[in-house]
Amino acid sequence: MLRGLIAAALAATGLAAAQPQAPDRSVVVGHSVRGRAIVAYERGDPTAPAALVVGVIHGTEPAGLAVIGRLRRVSLPAGVHLWLVPTANPDGLAAGTRQNAHGVDLNRNWPTAWVHNGRPWDGYYSGPRPMSEPENRAMRAFILRIRPALTIWYHQPLGLVYGSDPHVAVLKRYARLTGLPYRRLVAPRGAATRWERAHFPRGAHFVVEFPAGRISTATARRHAAAVLALAKGLSP
Repeated sequence: MLRGLIAAALAATGLAAAQPQAPDRSVVVGHSVRGRAIVAYERGDPTAPAALVVGVIHGTEPAGLAVIGRLRRVSLPAGVHLWLVPTANPDGLAAGTRQNAHGVDLNRNWPTAWVHNGRPWDGYYSGPRPMSEPENRAMRAFILRIRPALTIWYHQPLGLVYGSDPHVAVLKRYARLTGLPYRRLVAPRGAATRWERAHFPRGAHFVVEFPAGRISTATARRHAAAVLALAKGLSP
């Protein structure tokens, strides 16, 4: 069942057979443990503040791919600058595993508040040291280069928007636009959003958790519209 959900989500993004409208520009950010490319797609006005959207970091949580697929196709409002990364964990997505090919939870491997936890293939294994994984090193270098003013990381299956950074109004607005509840929760130790908040405190960097399973076309459309609304409101 999970592989079917992943296949459907991949098709929605153009990573499989379906081909969306060509984006403005694509960049290979880096490569996974197995050598798969991590690709970022740039759309919109490059002079505007960047909004980064990451569809998948845990390979068993593919719902965000449908939102990425829609954002790659729709017409963008003026003043919007998007960077879209379908998956930061292509090996896990291909294999249907939460972890990357080293058995590491990539959202526990970032250096901010990192703590050693578990063993390979445990649910929350942090890796042997911070940034031990090539996927995270590639994403860190990419994020440092584009300096996003807004970052959204899609997850499953909690069905909420969460974060505890000072930009709570932005998170609450996203929650209101999408119909998900907002929860003021602290990101896990070693999470990507904790690192981003430490390095780019003026921006809003947060997690959106979809419910389990495949999301509808209407849900993907609603979340894509929320991304564009937030991106359009970013100050230079």
